[in-house]
Amino acid sequence: MSKIATDFGIHDALKKLGVNDINDGTSTGSNNFSSGDLISSYSPVDGSLIAKVKTTTKADYEKVMSTATSAFKEWRTKPAPQRGEIVRQFGDKLRELKEPLGKLVSYEMGKSYQEGLGEVQEMIDICDFAVGLSRQLHGLTMHSERPGHRMYEQYHSLGVVGIISAFNFPVAVWAWNTALAWICGDVCVWKPSEKTPLCGIACQNIAADVFKANNLPEGISCLINGDYKVGELMTQDNRIPLVSATGSIRMGKIVAQAVAARLGKSLLELGGNNAIIVTPDADLKMTVIGAVFGAVGTAGQRCTSTRRLIIHESMYDKVKEAVVAAYQQLRIGNPLDENNHVGPLIDTDAVAQYKLALEKVVSEGGKLIVEGGVLEGKGYESGCYVKPAIAEAKNDFEIVQHETFAPVLYLLKYSGDVENAIAIQNGVVQGLSSAIMTNNLREAERFLSAWGSDCGIANVNIGTSGAEIGGAFGGEKETGGGRESGSDAWKVYMRRQTNTINYTTELPLAQGIKFDL
Repeated sequence: MSKIATDFGIHDALKKLGVNDINDGTSTGSNNFSSGDLISSYSPVDGSLIAKVKTTTKADYEKVMSTATSAFKEWRTKPAPQRGEIVRQFGDKLRELKEPLGKLVSYEMGKSYQEGLGEVQEMIDICDFAVGLSRQLHGLTMHSERPGHRMYEQYHSLGVVGIISAFNFPVAVWAWNTALAWICGDVCVWKPSEKTPLCGIACQNIAADVFKANNLPEGISCLINGDYKVGELMTQDNRIPLVSATGSIRMGKIVAQAVAARLGKSLLELGGNNAIIVTPDADLKMTVIGAVFGAVGTAGQRCTSTRRLIIHESMYDKVKEAVVAAYQQLRIGNPLDENNHVGPLIDTDAVAQYKLALEKVVSEGGKLIVEGGVLEGKGYESGCYVKPAIAEAKNDFEIVQHETFAPVLYLLKYSGDVENAIAIQNGVVQGLSSAIMTNNLREAERFLSAWGSDCGIANVNIGTSGAEIGGAFGGEKETGGGRESGSDAWKVYMRRQTNTINYTTELPLAQGIKFDL
């Protein structure tokens, strides 16, 4: 165990979470089994090996699916409020283990400890939301056109839900899906990112303890580990009616095609190319805070990270100067040290993509006004620490049109009214998060109108990054169109059924059709 891991209590955290030096990566509740190869989890914080995880083979996967499908038959018969009680207990366990799990998230993924704690808090929040929702899975009643008939809609459990999550939110996105799926009566099979497998094992251990304490089937929560080939087992499996996948647009298109080919359902949360519009009526201080945190938080590895800052020409120089000055104050280093603002990228492959993006924007005619670079020396031995960079660019640059999962912010200038800024913002294939900084009510309402932002999330006077549990989270266009978390997102985890009851002694047909025998 490295000095950083020792100094910041990582070993104790792993112990509390039941994560050992070598863990089986296939789990159905309390039982772990796998015959696959080992994959290693290295921390981007210091480059140290944390633990090794066994991957899931086809035979292992079949055991998991057998256990999950068997558990579903029992779990779906539990009344929804009883399922909610289990989710409540799970949320309480997360409260008890918030600190060690937050540390593991920070150490294995590289985000700041505060963000790690915040991610676990999101898990707790979605559990609270789901508990209340377990008594509100409402259908509708409607009037029949036929006398003596009653019509209504109800929702039933869907089955086995497959979850594929990304490294940047290694626990929260799983919980968004799982808490809702559980109260809906579904069981879950989860493939976490192969870059953060230990977070998955820790969550599975917590869930397993809750189910065991309540004498419930272990297959309600299942875990598989490995690369994309393991994920393919789920996307091609007719026993899984819904696959929820979070990741890149490229990955999402592959998942969507595979699931659609068997007429399954997919919930996709894919890439973002998020922008903040800064109008002449913007509050400069709020703009700087929103833009800087949005661009450098989680080292630019959020799907909601701010990639583009679209500034009115009358404010451009002032905003540029303020943002550049703020970047000079950023502290980059060990994310477990709460004095630092920015931690590492997930691995050296991400660093390579970051470097390519900076080279590309310059080659296309852009100008670096805050130059980036890879940090070296003491504290940066993992090779994953980079400097947040800012480039002046144009929206039609190829590199600006693509999402780079790194702290690279593009400054774009607009003239005229806010419609021109909105056109620039919407002029990308992604449609996740968006924001406008303005104290002008007309501009704000124009931005939020049907002909304004085309993103799933549109904010006024806050940044693009971050979301609250109560609202549905997701985006449009090539972001995938899925919705997770709040509002009525629960409906995707259930199947809807329309029922008609005839309580007369006659059998009238709909639309007045006569069929006399």
